[in-house]
Amino acid sequence: MADSAPGGTAAGTHKDPVTGEMISKTELKRREKQRAKEAAAAAKAVNQPAPSTGSKAAAEKEDNLSPNQYFELRTRQIQKLRQTRQPDPYPHKFEVSKSISSFIQDYDPEGKIKPGERLSGETVKVAGRIHNIRASGAKLKFYDFHGEGQKIQIMAQAQDADSPDEFVSTHSIFRRGDIVGVTGCPSRTMKGELSISPSSMVLLAPNLHQLPKEHFGLKDQETRYRKRYLDLIMSEETRRIFVTRAKIINYIRKFLDGLGFLEVETPMMTIIAGGATAKPFVTHHNDLKLDLFLRIAPELYLKELVVGGLDRVYEIGRVFRNEGIDLTHNPEFTICEFYMAYADMYDLMDMTESLVTGMVMYLNNGSTKMIYHPEGKEAKIGPDGKEIPAKAVELDFQRPWKRYDMIGTLEEKLGEKFPPGEELHTEAANKFLDDLCVKHKVDCTHPRTTARLLDKLVGEFIEPLCISPAFIVGHPQIMSPLAKYHRSRPGLCERFEGFLCGKEICNAYTELNDPFDQRERFEEQVRQKDAGDEEAQGIDETFVNALEHGLPPTGGWGMGIDRLTMFLTDSTNLKEVLLFPAMKPEAPVTVPQANPS
Repeated sequence: MADSAPGGTAAGTHKDPVTGEMISKTELKRREKQRAKEAAAAAKAVNQPAPSTGSKAAAEKEDNLSPNQYFELRTRQIQKLRQTRQPDPYPHKFEVSKSISSFIQDYDPEGKIKPGERLSGETVKVAGRIHNIRASGAKLKFYDFHGEGQKIQIMAQAQDADSPDEFVSTHSIFRRGDIVGVTGCPSRTMKGELSISPSSMVLLAPNLHQLPKEHFGLKDQETRYRKRYLDLIMSEETRRIFVTRAKIINYIRKFLDGLGFLEVETPMMTIIAGGATAKPFVTHHNDLKLDLFLRIAPELYLKELVVGGLDRVYEIGRVFRNEGIDLTHNPEFTICEFYMAYADMYDLMDMTESLVTGMVMYLNNGSTKMIYHPEGKEAKIGPDGKEIPAKAVELDFQRPWKRYDMIGTLEEKLGEKFPPGEELHTEAANKFLDDLCVKHKVDCTHPRTTARLLDKLVGEFIEPLCISPAFIVGHPQIMSPLAKYHRSRPGLCERFEGFLCGKEICNAYTELNDPFDQRERFEEQVRQKDAGDEEAQGIDETFVNALEHGLPPTGGWGMGIDRLTMFLTDSTNLKEVLLFPAMKPEAPVTVPQANPS
């Protein structure tokens, strides 16, 4: 028998009726005893005779319960309603006649409803979530009612109810966080607050947990990211960020559609991880008995479509890179890539300025200037106890953007003459850059390839200059295996990167369309991979074969949506603009095992 194990510690034999967990009999008894004790204390706190403030005092006592006590008490209340169905706490349907947003739009304009008046001849049905409850005696209650990012007040009076005798019992059910349906007429209080005066209210979905106090909100960052639903309930700022994110994606889509681009979808799983320099995730296809990579970029597929005659294509979707997590990186992120036949990097620089500057003006009431707080918006307390305002920088998106030549700017900042572009692939150039990094204490982990050393120097000396949007141009060919060689500067390629607040937001090339050159670049990438560079690409024979059929002169462009959104919403952490960011599990994850036959 299960209970015969030493100490009664066998697990998984009894179901906890509250949490649904399978636990041991001993653990179940312990929990039941603890719950009974907490429930008795909670019931005593809520039901003991109250002073004249009545339900207000009872509500305050509920607020003082621990989260576990509140959950136990509320669960019992709702379980009882589930049994009696008086009322059903989870009804199937509530017929909404007007959203909260349209209610405000229709009835809030000045003169529509005067203070102290109500439109008794109009009946509306609205639904939303209760955030605050205030009582003024047993026969008058006020609720803060939220929905679609808007708020109105419910002013519930017994005299307005369809069943005045049931007013107290009906309203005793509702708690902060409950979703309710309200039927009533539009009104305005004597103080001028737009309200709805209900003839009836019905519970649509109860909240079993205590909401954080409205005044303090949900401050714990870890909880906000793990329980985004709770963050969205409590924070209008969080909602604003994700509405802005949707507007950014929609603006990009409309911009490209307006230029005749076709939106397409390409595979998420690939045999070869190509199209970018990054370490991929590996997965396994059982039916094909084949390891596959989650895509690190859609680039190669999109260029194959241009070969096929789709001259302007783009894709907005997720890509996956098995790299570190920090304030500006997440292992899966949203990217927009487009490819445009008969365009080059100079056309794309002009398009980038037009796209981003136009987007900022669209989001910012026509202004090209925005304020960004690189260390967060909260003021800090100095050693002397005085408040230090948050650091703020002005971002100016006015065209044209500043342009930094990579080699020229490094020479200027470091006071060193770099090897010619056509010699950057040599061992001598590698030693020169290695010595330069050592001299200026620029960290670069192994393998210390020329491309990685250059990238670290750029990150240290050029990227910090790019606070307002700017372009870095003049990349060496060894840093860009998919970009076409520069038409007038040997050893360099036609590529630019767009930067904002010191971080890359977009990357673009005049695309390499010479299959012979492309194969040589891929082979160099293979040599770098063999030298230990996990981010280097392999040879994609299908893509090379596509180039052999003829890729027209093409410009290619990619932008990270998440990072751009971070800056345009004045956020300092990428997790703020991801609804469900990657997080380390709070508890060890148990992988289900197949049952033995």
